[in-house]
Amino acid sequence: MSDTPSIDAALVRRLVAAQFPQWADLPVRPVDSDGWDNRTFHLGDAMTVRLPSAEGYVGQIDKEHQWLPVLASHLPLPVPAPLAKGAPGSGYPFPWSVYRWIQGEVASVERIGDLTEFATDLADFLAALQRIDATDGPPPARHAGFRGGPLKTYDAETRRTIEALGDRIPGDAATTVWEAALRATWYGGPVWFHGDVAVGNLLVRDGRLAAVIDFGCSGVGDPACDTVIAWTLLSGESRQAFRDGLGVDSATWARGRGWALWKALITLAQHIDTDPVQAAVARRVMERVLSEFEESGVVGVVRVRPGHPQRRSSALRCSPVA
Repeated sequence: MSDTPSIDAALVRRLVAAQFPQWADLPVRPVDSDGWDNRTFHLGDAMTVRLPSAEGYVGQIDKEHQWLPVLASHLPLPVPAPLAKGAPGSGYPFPWSVYRWIQGEVASVERIGDLTEFATDLADFLAALQRIDATDGPPPARHAGFRGGPLKTYDAETRRTIEALGDRIPGDAATTVWEAALRATWYGGPVWFHGDVAVGNLLVRDGRLAAVIDFGCSGVGDPACDTVIAWTLLSGESRQAFRDGLGVDSATWARGRGWALWKALITLAQHIDTDPVQAAVARRVMERVLSEFEESGVVGVVRVRPGHPQRRSSALRCSPVA
């Protein structure tokens, strides 16, 4: 079986007709903004069909069907509601899902009325997510891209990428921020995290945050990965409002920088010679991470052990961003 099956509207129509004939007459069309892990299609006006794009994402389906109904009742904003689970068929080798459609537009600076208000609403949502009982929740693993686990998982990849990019980036500054993130030890107990808090998974209506979608990378573990939006979308007052609203300590913030830097670096390396638009976006995130680290005047990373006083590590400094 191919690891990257061809997925189009015709395939979705065949799958729906064969397995859910009650919906066979509904129109199928691609969504305006699709993701990487799954291909998503409208099914009529009230549902979506999501199909994993490769075998590595199949585990997300059972996880979402099991846990989204549990999480939804504790959250202040709508999240996807699973309606049905499809089986392999019509030449497609993986299970797939049908969800209720949530109205809204993908978040962007232009669509958000007040970015600080948006940041506060998002922080409130993530704080509520973290308060949900994490007992028996899915731990960090392949299904979540190892989000919620230690940054060390991506240490070798990050260092190779910095070396490969050479003088096309401020490599010393990137290494300093990365090593600070690695040293920012997490001592907390596991909590729920979304795993992919990105603009494509945040919906707005009338300028306000209206829903959070795509919990395929969710799990229970270290929530630092959910702070990445602070550098991919937010800045200045909105970034501070997000951090304050979520109550993020210095060590978690440092690890969040690490997650944002890792993704920016590997994306930049992938596109720097082939896709100037994507490369520019990745470079902008990298520069935000490095400059925010420098501007914060970081002199140490707070590590908090439950029941123990705060203590600081050795001094850390970041050279200016090129």
